[in-house]
Amino acid sequence: MDSSAIALGAPQITSSDDEELDEEEGEVIESAPPLQIGEERVLGSLHIKKKMLELGTGYETPEHDAEVTVHYVGTLLDGTIFYSTRDKSEPVTLTLKVDEVRAPRGLGHCIMTMKKGEIALFTLPVDQGYGAEGYDNVPPNSVIQFEIELFSWIDVVDVRRDGGIIKKIIEKGDKNGKPSDLDEVLVKYQVELLDSTIVAKSPDQGIQFCVNDGHLCPALPLAIVSMHPGEKVKLIVQPQYGFGEEGRSSSGIINAVPPNSVLNIDVLLVSYKPVIDVVGDSKVFKKILRDGEGSSVADDGATVTVSYVAKLEDGTIFERKEVGEEEPLVFVTDEEQVITGLDKAAATMKKGEKAVLKISPEYGFGNVEVQRDLAKVPQCSTLIYEVEMLDFVKEKTPREMNNEEKIEAANRKKEEGNLLYKNQKYQRAAKKYNKAADFIETGKFEGDEEKQLKALRVSCFLNAAACSLKLKNFRETIILCSEVLDIEFQNVKALYRRAQSHIEVGDLISAEMDIKKALEADPENREVKSLYKTLKFAKAESDRRDAKLYANMFALSKKLKVVAEEEKMATNIETTEHSNEQSS
Repeated sequence: MDSSAIALGAPQITSSDDEELDEEEGEVIESAPPLQIGEERVLGSLHIKKKMLELGTGYETPEHDAEVTVHYVGTLLDGTIFYSTRDKSEPVTLTLKVDEVRAPRGLGHCIMTMKKGEIALFTLPVDQGYGAEGYDNVPPNSVIQFEIELFSWIDVVDVRRDGGIIKKIIEKGDKNGKPSDLDEVLVKYQVELLDSTIVAKSPDQGIQFCVNDGHLCPALPLAIVSMHPGEKVKLIVQPQYGFGEEGRSSSGIINAVPPNSVLNIDVLLVSYKPVIDVVGDSKVFKKILRDGEGSSVADDGATVTVSYVAKLEDGTIFERKEVGEEEPLVFVTDEEQVITGLDKAAATMKKGEKAVLKISPEYGFGNVEVQRDLAKVPQCSTLIYEVEMLDFVKEKTPREMNNEEKIEAANRKKEEGNLLYKNQKYQRAAKKYNKAADFIETGKFEGDEEKQLKALRVSCFLNAAACSLKLKNFRETIILCSEVLDIEFQNVKALYRRAQSHIEVGDLISAEMDIKKALEADPENREVKSLYKTLKFAKAESDRRDAKLYANMFALSKKLKVVAEEEKMATNIETTEHSNEQSS
C-alpha cells in the first residue's frame, strides 16, 4: 500500500484546549442524526459541507492522531481536478494531526467524521482550504471540494506525550481493563532497528513478568499499561526509552544495539493477571489467577471456606488444606483465627476466585519460628499461599434482622470488643463497638426496648471513645463523645473524655467548658477534678508561651522603632549639613 508524507491539519489546538476538551475514550458527540445517502449538511462552526455518497460500516471514526488509508480527489467548484489519488494503484496513507497546520487545513476534519468504507463529498470554504495564497493548480481564495473514500485507519498514541514512545494500534483488544504497575503480564514482542535488523524476540509462547519489575527496555512496561488484553501494537521508541546513548552489547537473547538507536517494537499483550496490594502497604499482595463469581466479596465478619497450599519462598510446603486430600479450612474473617495476611486477603475474594498470596512476615508468623503440619516455618519468613475461595456466608446486615436479632448482635459485638480491649487490641475493639452501634442505629424500638438500646448505644460510643484515646486519635474521640452527649447531655464520662481530647489538640476553652459541665453533674468526681488541675497547668504554660511571644514581638517592634528613628535622625543631619554647605 502506498504511503504519503502529507500530514493533514485542522485548526490548531493549544495545550490548555486539550485539557478543556478532554473526553472519555470512545466518546462520540452527536449533534444531529446520521447523514443518509444524498443528504448534505454543514459541519459545525468550520462551515465545511458534507454530502453522503456511500454509507460506511460500524460506528467508530478516526481519532485526531490516526493514520488513515484513503482515496481522495480534489476539485474546484467548476469540476477541475487539481489532485487525485485515484491515478495510483493503491490508496494512500495519511497522518491526521490537529497540532500541525498544513494546507488543506480542513481535510483532516473531514476524514475524522467518516466511518470505515464511507464515501463522501466535502466542500471546504477558503479558510479550510488553501486560503488566500492558493496552491499549485488551486487559485487564491478558492472554495474547493474533496471526494474521499475511507478504507481503514490505525490509531496512534503518544504514550508519554513527549514523542518518545509512539504507539500504533494494529489490532484493538478487549475493552475490559488494562494492566496496572503491580500486575503480571504475558506478552509477545519483536524488536528491530530502523534497518530491520532483529535485536530481540520473545519466545513463541510469550514471556511473563511483573510490570513494576520492567523488562527489556523502559518503553515496554510504559506501553503495556496503556494496552488492553489482545491488543497488538507497533511502538516507535526513541533512544531515551530504549537503550539510551550507550546502546548495549550482545548478551543472552538480545543482540547488540548501537548507541542512540531508534527501535521498532511489535508487541502483543496476550493477557494479564491482576495483582492487588491488599492492605495498601505493599506487604500482602494478591495475584488473581481466576476471577470469581459476580461482584460480591466476603468482607469482614464472613464465614469463609477456603482450600490452600502454603509454601515458603523456596517452595517448601508447610501446610495444605485441599478438597479431596484434607478438609478445607472454615474460619470467620476479622476474628484472628488465621494469620493476618490470609485473613485480610480472604475478605477481598469472590466466590470461586483463585489467587496466589505473597505475605510479608509482619502479616504472617512474624519473627518467631513455628511448626506447622508439614514443615517448620523459620522466623521472618515471607509466605506464599495458593488459595481458592470455595464459599462464604456473609454476616447479616442490620436491614436483614428483626429487632431481637439486632439487639442480640449488638450485645455480642460489644462483648467481643470488651475482650479485645482487655487484651489491649484497641483498634479491633473499636471496630467491634462501632459495629455494635450500627446494628441498633436503625429500626423502630419502643418502651423498655428503646431504653435498653439507648443505654447500649451510649455504652458502645463511650467504649469506642476510650479506644480512640488509647490510639491517640483525639479528633475521633471528640466525635464519639459528642454522639453520647447528643443522647445524654450530662454524661460525665463523655464530657471527661472529650475534655481530655480537647486538651490534647490544644482547644483549652472547649476543654474548660466540658470540665465545668461535668463538675456540675458530679461535683465530687476525682478524675474530673484532677483533669481540671491538668487544664489549669496547660493554660498557665500556654499563657507563659504567649507572654514570651508577645514580649519578643514587642522587643522587636521597639528595636525596629529605634532603628527607624536613628535612620530619620541621620537623614536630618545629612540634610542640614548639605544645606549649610550650599549656604557657604
